[in-house]
Amino acid sequence: MSTSATPPAAPGKKINRIGLDPVPYRGGKTTLCAGCGHNAITERIIDSFFEMGIDPTQVIKFSGIGCSSKSPAYFLSAAHGFNSVHGRMPSVATGAICANRKMLAIGVSGDGDTGAIGIGQFIHLMRRNIPMIYIIEDNGCYGLTKGQLSPTADLGSTLKNGVVNDLPPIDTCALAIELGASFVARSFSGDPKQLKAILKAAISHKGTCMIDVISPCVTFNDHEGSTKSYSYVKEHDEPLGDVGFVPFFEDINVEYDAGTTTSVTLHNGSRLLLTKIAEDYNPTDKVMATRLIQETSRRGEFATGILYVEPDKPDYLEMLGVVDEPLAFLPDSKTRPGKAVLAEIMESFR
Repeated sequence: MSTSATPPAAPGKKINRIGLDPVPYRGGKTTLCAGCGHNAITERIIDSFFEMGIDPTQVIKFSGIGCSSKSPAYFLSAAHGFNSVHGRMPSVATGAICANRKMLAIGVSGDGDTGAIGIGQFIHLMRRNIPMIYIIEDNGCYGLTKGQLSPTADLGSTLKNGVVNDLPPIDTCALAIELGASFVARSFSGDPKQLKAILKAAISHKGTCMIDVISPCVTFNDHEGSTKSYSYVKEHDEPLGDVGFVPFFEDINVEYDAGTTTSVTLHNGSRLLLTKIAEDYNPTDKVMATRLIQETSRRGEFATGILYVEPDKPDYLEMLGVVDEPLAFLPDSKTRPGKAVLAEIMESFR
């Protein structure tokens, strides 16, 4: 955790638009297994925040328990951080975000941390549209406790020891769309170009950005019979199209063919460009998004890309009317109203 300002880059180093080099965007050395998909996700987070010119000291990172929840230690070393207990990251994040809406929040969870012990908290985070980036590093197993099946493991998939999964999976993307998240995407840790574009768009979005990233576990779930292995996902990945992103600080006065590209303007003026490949897909249509997830799942495939986006939906802080100034910095005169104010409030309920 850091509360001091990030120092400017040294002369001659690669710097971003706010004058910082990549060092403050990196973290500690990973202790995850070599080849773990989670490390690839970390690299894309570092790249995205650096290229977008986000001040790391204005970022707060959250996690729960599991291999995935170790990831925040490996990026944005100059940011603030909170590692919560198993499955409880959403409530901690909600409190911190309400207390200081000026911070950019990013949470990293796993398919077990989210889909099992934390499913109740995940549901309420989605329905409130809390303004944060929520990444699920999804490998279909409990990697930290020797590879047991997780709630996102597909029906009929097998573990390394031969155990066959006889329960249907929870699809976190379908759940997030149904519950009210305003930005829902799925990607693959082995597709760096798509994942980075999605992360940049998520940074620019105001509301809950739920990103399910299929991230193979090389130790316990990367064998034949697994539907979360590198080979299976590469063969069954069905991209909706090319995801392009033009940030607000770059020239966006470019014309695109309306018949092939959907342009979505985010609240800060950035533009999300979705170039269709296979079908006429509208990412702002909730019914179409849900149908697409069901249809690709039925074929044993993964639809990847921006599944759903609702750029103008009010977030939780807007609905609560939370003031812009961080609550911790408000003086007593604003947080402890006098008797006259309380009497006025009581009178309004008569």
